[in-house]
Parts: sequence; structure tokens; C-alpha cells
Amino acid sequence: MKRETDTIAAIATGAGGGIGIIRVSGSLSQNIAKDIFMPHLSVTALESHRLYYGKILKNNEILDEAMISLMLSPKSYTKEDVLEINCHGGEKALSLVLDLVLSKGARLAEPGEFTKRAFLNGRIDLTRAEAVMDIINARTELSHRSALGRLSGRLYEKIKECTDKVLLMLAHIEASIDYPEHDLEKMNLQEIEENASFLIEELDKLIKTSESGIALKEGIKTVILGKPNAGKSSLLNSVLKEDRSIVTDIPGTTRDIVSEYVNIKGLPLKILDTAGIRQTNDPIELAGVHKALESAKTAGLILLVLDSTEEISKEDIEILREAKDPFKIILLNKTDIGSYKLPEDTDILEGIPVVEISAKTGEGLNELYDTIYNMFIHEEIGSQTVIVESTRNRESLMNARESLFNVMESINMGMPEDILTIDLMDCYKYLTEITGEGVSEDIIDRIFSEFCLGK
Repeated sequence: MKRETDTIAAIATGAGGGIGIIRVSGSLSQNIAKDIFMPHLSVTALESHRLYYGKILKNNEILDEAMISLMLSPKSYTKEDVLEINCHGGEKALSLVLDLVLSKGARLAEPGEFTKRAFLNGRIDLTRAEAVMDIINARTELSHRSALGRLSGRLYEKIKECTDKVLLMLAHIEASIDYPEHDLEKMNLQEIEENASFLIEELDKLIKTSESGIALKEGIKTVILGKPNAGKSSLLNSVLKEDRSIVTDIPGTTRDIVSEYVNIKGLPLKILDTAGIRQTNDPIELAGVHKALESAKTAGLILLVLDSTEEISKEDIEILREAKDPFKIILLNKTDIGSYKLPEDTDILEGIPVVEISAKTGEGLNELYDTIYNMFIHEEIGSQTVIVESTRNRESLMNARESLFNVMESINMGMPEDILTIDLMDCYKYLTEITGEGVSEDIIDRIFSEFCLGK
């Protein structure tokens, strides 16, 4: 049976490198180091936070040369005794040393178990733990910078400020109930209402950042839509700076969805080139059209490519009507040979940015990149920026805000003070879900199961 007190071990580096690291955490770490490692120089004891060169031995036979370091509790990543073995990075070398470590009483760590222990042992909160995985998975410098901000504790500190104010309001109410003879009710209610209003504004700011944070973390599913020969595949090739999609003058060349990740000014986009949308009797092409429209329903951004050598058609308008929810940008393509302008009185086009481009020459692409960036990134992201990065945290913030609205409504309705504590406690619960204090064990297990082995 696996227990949180077990000593755990795993390979902490990717395969194929010149150096590989095996990480061990738990009470057996020191004994394992003494049993398997022979220092090159004579030392009486392995000191904490020192690097030692020597050999890994199994039954007095050398398995590998290595450098090891012991980091004794509580000054380690997990706040437990931690051993790190730096040996050669070949698959066989690593597996032999790991098997030796496991034979000494350690068990193989589960995905994310090292970081989970750091969280459970109070070294980091859940926002920092999630930031660790975001740094590992970051696809762009901007998403890496955003994750570093959370790892430094910016989001935790902001949530802590909010929870402290909620606790202060609860304390005022308790004082008013316990000491009614002091007649503090009116002052307390006024202060509670002011604090609730202030907190709603603060939570609104955090919720607004979630649009940028989720985009940076998960990337934006971007679907290119348009009629055949509008230039969709040419656009994908131009953005990727390579011939990823086949481009011909024959309508209906693209039958299936072609997808690629691309970095737009630090914003990760998963771009999908789809079949041209038109009425067709070709069953294969028709299946491609259906796939394109289905992809649009789950997209975060739609790029509607129009041919500027011809007027906007009923089919183009219908494509726009189909794509209701995501952010949309209209691209007037082929400006190197066409000059058609969209009519200003078309209601369906209202509020949708229009960018003139030439996928063939690259003209207008920088303007397109700026438009996409400004849609999803609402402020300069630096080391001091506080950003909410997950749908889970966004939902917790929205629930906390709703609880505060309920508090203000109860005050305006003249409800008894003890009623206010119900919504304030709900608000506190939702906020602590973000930092991990009020989150269930099932959610914790699910979050850390997404981590890689050795982290």
C-alpha cells in the first residue's frame, strides 16, 4: 500500500541527455546514499547541500560514476530528506541505478508526487505547485514568464489579501453578535459593505486576467475558415514559414483538418486549417466541411478568410453566423491583386476586426499578429504581474464574487447579521480552493496526476 511516508524515487530528467538525475525523497534517503555511494575522497559523513563525486556500487561492483547531493529536511524541495544522483544519462545507466535505489527500500514515485509532497508539507501552496508544471510545459517565453510570476507567489499573495479581508468581516460580525451592548451593528455593516465592494473589484481584476492566463497556459485553438480558394492554406503556410498545407488553384484541395502550434508574439496558438466551406456533392469533401464547422464550435479564435478579389457572399455571411461564440477576425486576403472593401452597413460584421493581408507576400501579417495579441493579452506581463491561469481558479473566483454580491444584497434587505456569515464563509471556501487550503483530496490527486515523473 502506497503511503505519504514512503521514500520515493524516480528519474527526474528526460531521456537521451549526457547527464541524468535520479531524485529520492523520504526518510531512507541518507541510508540509501551511504549504501550505494563511495566518495572519491575519504569523508567521514555526507553533509547536507554539498556535491560529492564518486561511484555507485552494487555488491562492490561499479554501476556508474556519479555526483550526488543530500539536502536534509526541512531545507529541500519536499521538506523531506532528498537525495539527487547525477549519473550518465543513458537509458540503461539510469535504469540500473534506479533499480538499485528501489532495492534499498524506496518505491517508484507517482507522477507529480515530489511536488505534491512539497505542497502537503507546506513548502508551497497550490498556485505555486501548478506553476511548476506550467513552467515545464510552457511553449513560449511569455507563458514561461507568466508561470514564473505565479511560482514567485504573486497570485498566492493576492488571494491571501482577499481571504484576510473576508476573515476580518467575519470577526466584525462575531463581535457584533457576541457584544450587542456596544451597539456596533451600524458601523460593522457599513464596513462590511465597503469591504465586500472593494473585494468584488479586486476579484473582477483577477477574473479579467484569466482570459490571458488560460490562453498562455493552454494555447488558443484557432480555426481558419473560409470558402475554397480564399487562401486559408496559404495563410497557414505563411504564418508557419513553411509549406505545411498543399496549395493549388483547384477548389476543395484541403479535405481534412491540418493543425500546427505557432508562437504569435509569445502567445501559443494551435492553428487548424480546414476544408473550404461550400455546397458539394462530393462525400469526402462534405465530411471535411462538417469537420470544419464542428471545429469552429469549440474554437477560441476564428480567422475568417475572404477573397478581396470578389464581393462578400451569402456563404461568407453564413460562416460568420455559424461562428457565434469565439473571438473572430476577418482577413481580406489577396490584397496584392484585389481591392474589395467590406460594406459598413452589414450588421453581422459589427465589432469584428478586419485586417487586410496577402498570404502570398506576407503583407498585413504583423497587423494580424498585433490584433490577436491585443485580443487576449490585456496588460504587459512582467515578473510583478498577477495572472490567473486555469479554468478551475477562474470558477472559484467567480463563485467567491457571487458570494460577496449575496452579502451586499442581504445587507440591503436588512437581513440578520448571522445570515451574512453563511455567504462570507462560502466566499472564504472558494478563495482557499485556489491556494489549496480548501480543496478536496480528489482535486489535489487529479492536479498532480498531470505532472511528469520525477517532478
